[in-house]
Amino acid sequence: MENHKEHENKKIDHSKMDHSKMDMTQEEHAKMDHSKMDHGSVPMGSVGHDHHKMMIADFKKRFWLVIVLTIPILIISPMIQDLVGYNFLLPGNSYILFALSTIVYFYGGWPFLKGFFGEIKKGVPGMMTLIAMAISVAYFYSSATVFGLKGVDFFWELATLIAIMLLGHWIEMKSVLGASKALQLLVSMMPAEAHKVNGDKIEDISLDKLLKDDVILIKPGEKVPADGIITEGTSYLNESMLTGESKPVKKEVANKVIGGSVNGNSTIKVKVEHTGKDSYLNKVIKMVEEAQKTKSKMQNLSDRAAKWLTYIALAIGFGTLATWLLLGFPFVFALERMVTVMVIACPHALGLAIPLVVAISTAVSAQNGLLIRNRTAFEESRKISAILFDKTGTLTKGDFGVTRIESVDKNYNSDEVLRLSSALEQSSEHPIAVGIIKKVKENNIVIPKLEKFSAITGKGVEAIVEGKDVKVVSPGYLRENNISIPEDAYSDAAETVVFILIDSKLIGFIALADEIRPESAEAIRIFKKNNIKVLMATGDNEKTAKAVSDKLGLDGYYAEVLPHQKVEIIKELQSKGDFVAMTGDGVNDAPALAQANVGIAVGSGTDVAAETADIILVNSNPQDIANLILFGKATYRKMIQNLLWATAYNVVTIPLAAGVLYSSGFVLGPAVGAVFMSLSTVIVAINAQLLKKQINKG
Repeated sequence: MENHKEHENKKIDHSKMDHSKMDMTQEEHAKMDHSKMDHGSVPMGSVGHDHHKMMIADFKKRFWLVIVLTIPILIISPMIQDLVGYNFLLPGNSYILFALSTIVYFYGGWPFLKGFFGEIKKGVPGMMTLIAMAISVAYFYSSATVFGLKGVDFFWELATLIAIMLLGHWIEMKSVLGASKALQLLVSMMPAEAHKVNGDKIEDISLDKLLKDDVILIKPGEKVPADGIITEGTSYLNESMLTGESKPVKKEVANKVIGGSVNGNSTIKVKVEHTGKDSYLNKVIKMVEEAQKTKSKMQNLSDRAAKWLTYIALAIGFGTLATWLLLGFPFVFALERMVTVMVIACPHALGLAIPLVVAISTAVSAQNGLLIRNRTAFEESRKISAILFDKTGTLTKGDFGVTRIESVDKNYNSDEVLRLSSALEQSSEHPIAVGIIKKVKENNIVIPKLEKFSAITGKGVEAIVEGKDVKVVSPGYLRENNISIPEDAYSDAAETVVFILIDSKLIGFIALADEIRPESAEAIRIFKKNNIKVLMATGDNEKTAKAVSDKLGLDGYYAEVLPHQKVEIIKELQSKGDFVAMTGDGVNDAPALAQANVGIAVGSGTDVAAETADIILVNSNPQDIANLILFGKATYRKMIQNLLWATAYNVVTIPLAAGVLYSSGFVLGPAVGAVFMSLSTVIVAINAQLLKKQINKG
């Protein structure tokens, strides 16, 4: 059999970093809280994940309590009764309203009041400031009217505003739940125990007791518990989820193995080199963590809109108060005008403008093969100018399988070539043999029996099958024995080809490769049509990478890259002004997925890659990324439209509430302002629903 190029065991720079403790700050109402924890013992991210779930449960509980209290507030509110046209006043009506609204304000409004102080402390007023300002003005002014101040109360406005804002933030937080699972899943790739060799005895110990220079036994099919060097045995290890190498890699004495990779069909003994925070996998974890922390600083559209609306509301509100006082009007009249302006300035619709679109686009996108985890990245997918693909399992299927079976002898068809070769490969663990046997099973071919099996050193195998001398050999064997290699044997540099001889006569050949997905070429054509550069980064060798790149017409490729190099490639592209999307499926892709502006994991990949990514391709179809861009653009348009609808009525109502038409005898009262507010909310909700049709058309 042909000697396949072994995967190069490159040294990882294990700098002396303390990975065991991390300090992450809790970002207000939407960011993950990764508490201090030890990589070696506690699943990373689990505390933050539980904390985020607790926050969602808290918003949910506050929302339902506020809803229960809002119903009686609306029923006994004089302004609502005047608007609807009925009369139902209880004894001490205003005090009942005050008591119920006080609970709503302090309990339901607490997350926003707390967020307000956080935003002011940082000097970046946003949605929390706008909400806190509106509910505080409404509450304290309304309370003052209960205890003697002349005017009308806004308790009903206070209650409905808090209820809708709690609902909006509850929807928003649910859409990002799960981001903290990434680090926990990376750690879970390691087995819980290792088989430590003590002389003639084997002892099962937990990983935290494993020390450098310990010798461990790794059985067939088991995960490698630590980085180390093989001291006994030979096996093929599946490192595809760690290095991106598509073929199982042959490992023998003195070769390095990586913790988290999966052993093949033979038992090996390994001398431990790195454990815990010094391991290769832990280095990947650190990179994922750092990239995620960097990404969490992005602001969303509604916060920016809320910031400017806050400035406008404050300026016009106090300007209104000052203007009417300077014109000689009573303080109570001027105050009512200011309060009406500031309450109306916080539209209920703004709290739903973004969350509604996110909830709908998330659901509809999932039906179209996209699972959105990070809404900010999804919103910004319209900006993508360069896409970096991992090859294995993304542009390709991730399996080293048969691509062609050709017969060169009219007495044997392709099925016969496959059938006879399978007899020799059925007991081998070599990737070529595994690929051939897989094809045989797919074609429901019965494998014949063999006799007198023997290996042809470095060139292949031979045996007697049904009375014939059958050989499965490399091209090197053909050259040594002056047998001509068919001209069409090598159609692709990425293929590995084996030749089948019967009684020393060539009857055919079988080509194997990590097959390119049939959808990849069309997807790349769409990207180029949209002026998006398409690049590839892979752990495979230069020859294979170039062949795939040439076949698909990529704009460039990077071969034999390690995880930290993929991150560097993305950083380099970003430094040149590109908005970069990364698509991959392995643990080796996790840091790059986190570093990219938009991280996209294919669904057939590991849970780790999926949990690190912003968006997951459920069907592992590269063409879905084109849909992603269309979805992102449609979603962004709807968000802009909703923000405009949510704030547009302010252009009309704020000046009217301030009294610009007072000289004409018209002043906008709170009740009419409420009608405009309700209309804005309805329009936003309907417009968000229209997104379903736009995405389905896309």
